[in-house]
Amino acid sequence: MTTIGTINGNNIIEHADGSVTFSAGATLDGDGANGQFGDLPCYAPASYPGGTLDLLANAGGPGNWFGVVTDNDDVTGTPIVQQSTDPCPGAYVSATSLHLFDQSGNPLPNSSPFKYVDAATVPFIAVPPMIVQGVVGIVLGCRCIVTNSLTGKSVVAVVADVGPSNHLGEISVACAKAIGVPVGTTHPASSGGAPSPTINYQLFPGTAVIVNGVTYPLQRS
Repeated sequence: MTTIGTINGNNIIEHADGSVTFSAGATLDGDGANGQFGDLPCYAPASYPGGTLDLLANAGGPGNWFGVVTDNDDVTGTPIVQQSTDPCPGAYVSATSLHLFDQSGNPLPNSSPFKYVDAATVPFIAVPPMIVQGVVGIVLGCRCIVTNSLTGKSVVAVVADVGPSNHLGEISVACAKAIGVPVGTTHPASSGGAPSPTINYQLFPGTAVIVNGVTYPLQRS
């Protein structure tokens, strides 16, 4: 058993079998939600007629768009707007670190809403770089079990995103709903969550996971 590191007083432990465990709180993640399965997109301009999972301010702003896909794949670019053939025309495209493929197994363009894991309908977690870089097995796309110690509810999830280096415990809106963690009212990803250390996380790096009938690819960051 090895301690990979400690974030906000919570130890990240790698076990002899390669699994990784930690306990932390839970903040909510709406990234990757683009209406792929009929639910809300994460971000949209003020002109968008529908609801969103999160406030646009949490995606950045002109010259520093860190929360949406841009036309030059850089924070300085212009956000890509979904077109009439996309799930949520007029909304922005939100990304996850884990990338998906088309039905033939080919890479999708960065502008595709379907390239990313949908936070609205897929239970997933985001982990800090310390975990991705500090364990032997591949973390992105791996199996994870998330348990709410307050409700006793657990869900099988996928590790789909890499978060800030100083933050531990981030889950998709779908994951929060599955284990009884409160979400926001108007914008589900903008409030809610759970206090530390009430959420238990168990990761299985190198083991691909099936969630909602989909087998997620293991991906090196």
